[in-house]
Amino acid sequence: MGRIRTTLIKRTGENLVKKFPDKFQANFEHNKIALNDGVEIHSKKLRNLIAGYITHLVKHSK
Repeated sequence: MGRIRTTLIKRTGENLVKKFPDKFQANFEHNKIALNDGVEIHSKKLRNLIAGYITHLVKHSK
């Protein structure tokens, strides 16, 4: 079984993808940098979790 993402991660990731659809790609490293530029996230772990979920969303939407 995999790790379950919390509601905070899912809600934040989905909102960011809806607001900035052209900003994110299917590349995790690119999404980490894009999150640093656009959104203020204080925790490195939280940033990585959100970037990973955004990567998942972008890969599955294509």
